Amino acid sequence: MTYTDIVVGTADGIATITINRPEVLNALRSQTVRELTDAFLRADDDPSVGVVVLTGAGERAFSVGGDQKELVSQLDAQGWRVAARELRDLFAAMRGIGKPIIAAVRGYAIGGGHELHCFADLTIADENARFGQVGAKVGGAPIYITRLLPKLVGEKKAREIMFLCEQYSAQEALDMGLINRIAPAGTLDDAVARMAADLLAKSPTVIRTLKKAVSAENVLGDDVIPMIVESLTSFFGSPEQREATTAFAEKRQPDFAPFRSGS
Repeated sequence: MTYTDIVVGTADGIATITINRPEVLNALRSQTVRELTDAFLRADDDPSVGVVVLTGAGERAFSVGGDQKELVSQLDAQGWRVAARELRDLFAAMRGIGKPIIAAVRGYAIGGGHELHCFADLTIADENARFGQVGAKVGGAPIYITRLLPKLVGEKKAREIMFLCEQYSAQEALDMGLINRIAPAGTLDDAVARMAADLLAKSPTVIRTLKKAVSAENVLGDDVIPMIVESLTSFFGSPEQREATTAFAEKRQPDFAPFRSGS
């Protein structure tokens, strides 16, 4: 695959995958998702690679999630099925490869970008990073985080993050167990390099086995997830979803009042 949305570099046992769309704060379109999946699988197959680092280009964002113009705002029922399948393939690749993934977060890790760092094995954040979900506010549906997030932060906090769509500082994220470490401003690359070197000094067979053991609970493949995907087909392209995406584009609060009677 020829990459247009990401950049991949390999050196000294580390494969660095960079989401390279800084002009849109590294928002994820379908092409981005497919490229990321391919890059993770290729890193897993590369015997010279022991650690994978995932990051975003620029200083402003790791990723702000789904590209509203090219993905979320254009979804209909069939488009949703395709997008859901592609996202599942990406998250399954991240959870399934035998090499540890470090998410290096600068700036915003929001929506799908937040999900990405959650599916990484470890997260190091710049002290100015911000975290949060936005699906319930902008017409997205972060279904794949519903099984994983409660395991990371507990059920009550997971509901808060998904329902209220607030943003959290790096310190708040550390305190709730959402990330592993905070790097002082300007030192993120050094902190990631140290952690990667530490991982490379460990037995790759043991690390691979430990990762598979921790990931044994299939948070992506139980019976509930396919049911949720199908249940949302009527939502995408509906007036309710269009109100959310239009409000986001117009920088106003969406008006969901007309849609509550059918809940």
